[in-house]
Amino acid sequence: MRMRECRIWDRERECMDREALRALQGERLCQTVKRVYDNVPMYRKRMQEKGILPDDIQSVEDIRYLPFTDKPDLRDEFPYGLFAAPKHDIVRIQGSSGTTGMPIVVGYTQNDVDVWTEMAARSLTMAGCGVDDIVQVCYGYGLFTGGLGMHQGASRIGSMVIPMSSGNTSRQIDILRSLGTTVLCCTPSYGLLIAETILEKGIDPKTLKLKAGTFGAEPWSEKIRERIETLLDIDALDIYGLTEMGGPGVSCECLFKQGMHVNEDHVIPEIIDPETEEPLPYGEKGELVFSTITKEGTPLLRYRTHDLCRLTDAQCECGRTTVRMDRIMGRTDDMLVIRGVNVFPSQIENILMSIPGATPHFLLTVDRVGPTDTMEIQVEVTNEIFGDTVASLQNFSKVIKERVKSTLGLSAVIKLVPPKSIPRFEGKARRVTDLRKL
Repeated sequence: MRMRECRIWDRERECMDREALRALQGERLCQTVKRVYDNVPMYRKRMQEKGILPDDIQSVEDIRYLPFTDKPDLRDEFPYGLFAAPKHDIVRIQGSSGTTGMPIVVGYTQNDVDVWTEMAARSLTMAGCGVDDIVQVCYGYGLFTGGLGMHQGASRIGSMVIPMSSGNTSRQIDILRSLGTTVLCCTPSYGLLIAETILEKGIDPKTLKLKAGTFGAEPWSEKIRERIETLLDIDALDIYGLTEMGGPGVSCECLFKQGMHVNEDHVIPEIIDPETEEPLPYGEKGELVFSTITKEGTPLLRYRTHDLCRLTDAQCECGRTTVRMDRIMGRTDDMLVIRGVNVFPSQIENILMSIPGATPHFLLTVDRVGPTDTMEIQVEVTNEIFGDTVASLQNFSKVIKERVKSTLGLSAVIKLVPPKSIPRFEGKARRVTDLRKL
């Protein structure tokens, strides 16, 4: 990997004194609360039901008294019910279809687009990106915020942007080589696919100009980071964002890779117990909740992301004073309950990445036979393993089975499959099939 100068885009905001930052957050929170109370019927109704008026919110500490927002609210209020600005002030719509087919849409004023662009510029700067860099954006363009967000951020910095979008991996690599791409932006699973394809083509990564990549839109492990960094000889950084908050750039790692710096002057992060909904202190694992405090079009209060992580306020070596969030550990709605045990797909990935010869490519199928849950894991293995003797394959399968049993406390059927037999995904990886009629 190539450690570069640790740049800061907006030193005044990103390195603010914590007390001054909390005061700014409080001021902006109060303004946002009044905005949604006056303009969004759903929030006004919920605050009234809790006996809360805008004047009751005096500081950032009062955020705990505000109502939560969840993704079904955006669907229920589709299309414009959560807009806090008149439609003639909305210059952009972003959104997603979701898994139910019912879309969500988020409205952006010009100021919202500018703020989002600023956050993306900060994130790319954390990766060492500057005016001399060439940024290849391999996220999808359109309603999905990934492509446009990173494109806007790179343009704000003054970098050269290659708007590739996703797909056509061979073409991606041709462009990467011929145009001298220095920064790559895509999902980690697609970044890994690009890296493995470069390896298959016999291309020496040291002949590439790549220095860093920002990878987001899905959970990924430290082992996947190490794999991408080794194959591409780059710094691979975690970036976080979601349409509801303003797209990629809500937080990002710097080159010290000790957690993602949250842009706290624009969003307020909390960690709550997903069951009791009570706030948890820094360092405790729980559900990540965000409140927007500068958004005008669709401001959201205490939005439940369903992502699981921790927050820390320990200052980073880079000089930024903002709270950092750990790598996403899974999602409350991705959690599978199998024979009474909570299982996250990320746990399977971590197990496989710890076993030489296994790859991080797997498919998990859960079913029910009579009263008993069954679990099958298809594991893609290397050529060396798959080409071995039947006895060796059986022993390797037993190693994985025992590792799963000792880690999760569950037995699983392990099916070894040859390299490249499990589908690769240009967007978010889909690894779980639950056939139970629950």
